[in-house]
Amino acid sequence: MRCISVFLLSICLFCTLTPEAQQDSIDTERLAKMVSLSEVIIRSDMNVARFIDQVKKDTTFYKAFKNLRVLGFTSWNDIRIKDKKGAIKAALLSKTRQLRSSGCRSMEIVSEQTTGDFFETGGGYNYYTADLYASLFFTTGTVCGENNVVRGTDFKPKSKSGLAKHKEQLKMLFFNPGKKIPGIPFIGDKINIFDPDKAVLYDFLVDFGDYEGQSCYVFTIRSKEGLSNSERNDVVIDSMVTYFNTKTMEVMARRYDMSFDAGVYDFNVHMEVEMTKFGNYLVPRLLRYIGNWDVVMKKRERGMFTATLFDFTN
Repeated sequence: MRCISVFLLSICLFCTLTPEAQQDSIDTERLAKMVSLSEVIIRSDMNVARFIDQVKKDTTFYKAFKNLRVLGFTSWNDIRIKDKKGAIKAALLSKTRQLRSSGCRSMEIVSEQTTGDFFETGGGYNYYTADLYASLFFTTGTVCGENNVVRGTDFKPKSKSGLAKHKEQLKMLFFNPGKKIPGIPFIGDKINIFDPDKAVLYDFLVDFGDYEGQSCYVFTIRSKEGLSNSERNDVVIDSMVTYFNTKTMEVMARRYDMSFDAGVYDFNVHMEVEMTKFGNYLVPRLLRYIGNWDVVMKKRERGMFTATLFDFTN
């Protein structure tokens, strides 16, 4: 009788879920069956479906960057733009310090060197790569009233246009890799690698690893070898490796490679992020980016940058 009651309760709980939640639960179970486990993970008796669900719902990666809005820190900024032969045609090397006071943040430039046409005549950035970097790490004037809350955050690229829209799409791609991005022609749903119908194009592997002496789950996603041309056209994320702290499930490091050619635009991007702890705050300490992209009516841009963050303060 008890077993029947438990069974009926389970059915009731499932039926109370929204159709979207039900489908998400089904998709997670399907995806979990596609994941390969190392011998040591198998012996640990991991609940793979629960792990995948935590990965899909992760907010620690985004929160680490939100934490930068409520902390002071110093940053070495190295941004370089290359020509088609690989020579540097514009660059910025600077040291900046973010200051926090009375709930507001501001930035001072400790040192700065630029070469080439890095800045426009009016003082703006002459390159998209630099503009995107600035939106992540630079502060203009004094900004107040911010917090590091991520619950309820909703990226809405459709409500924006121009560069603001592209920044919003970049944030979605950067902070939620593997989830559908609306508004990008030919690509939006192809990046949704946690959809089982897209997941068949990838290999998934979970293993144990180490990140600076901390035990981590190493979750690797990479496109399958031997894909046909049509299948390859549905691949955007070539590979993604994430280190999750086994105790907290915080993202401690991530690197990923993405590429796509839609004819009217193409890109090839590599990114690496390393995290550290400042007290109870998870924060990025290093971010590397190498990107090559081209859009119709604009010049091809080959940019790279490294952000090194340190000396965090409350």
